[in-house]
This record gives sequence, C-alpha cells and structure tokens, in this order.
Amino acid sequence: MTNERDRRRLPVFFYRTEAGHEPIREWLKGLDPEDRKAIGIDLLRVQEQWPIGMPVCKSLGKGLWEMRTDLPSKRTARVLFFVHEDRIGVAHGFIKKTQKTPAADLELARKRVKEMQQ
Repeated sequence: MTNERDRRRLPVFFYRTEAGHEPIREWLKGLDPEDRKAIGIDLLRVQEQWPIGMPVCKSLGKGLWEMRTDLPSKRTARVLFFVHEDRIGVAHGFIKKTQKTPAADLELARKRVKEMQQ
C-alpha cells in the first residue's frame, strides 16, 4: 500500500551535458558529507511539499526557483531548479558568497533550463 506522501513526491532530474556529465551531481559529490546531507534533506522537503516558499525556496522569476540551504560548514548553498510536468529539474548549484545571486549563475541556470525543457 502506497501512502499519500510517497505518491506526492515529485521526481528529481539533474542537468546532463550532451557528453553525459552531470555537473550538479559532481558538485554535490565534492561537498563534505554533512553539507551534502543538508542539501538532500531540503531537496526532499521540496519534493514532498511542493509548492514551498520561504525560507526554503524563493522564485527568481520565469519559472526558475532557488532552494536555500544553510550548511553545517557555516556556508550557504543554493540549488537553482524549475518544476515542469510534476518533475523537478535541477539546473545549477553553488556556494553563495554574496548577498545577491551572481548574474553568471542565473544566466547559466536559465541556459540549462532551456536545454532541459527541449
């Protein structure tokens, strides 16, 4: 018997290059295990509770969302994603170093979203 929570969990897919590389997964694997776990917990929360707002998620406009995770290493991670046809597409992830999301990170995420939706 499937419970309601399992039925509602949105599947996640990561950006993949034409060569088959998954830069977000590679970025995640390079983080400390505790930091990776914190991001995973927040991503699971998004999967199970979508739509979810602040303090976990914030709209960046045009369908792009930012998931915010305060890491055990006292840093802040951002995962940029979109939701399409009841699936979460993860386009970019980075450690935030400034108050505002850098334009280059937004541009990269928006480019990947377009590729992922083709």
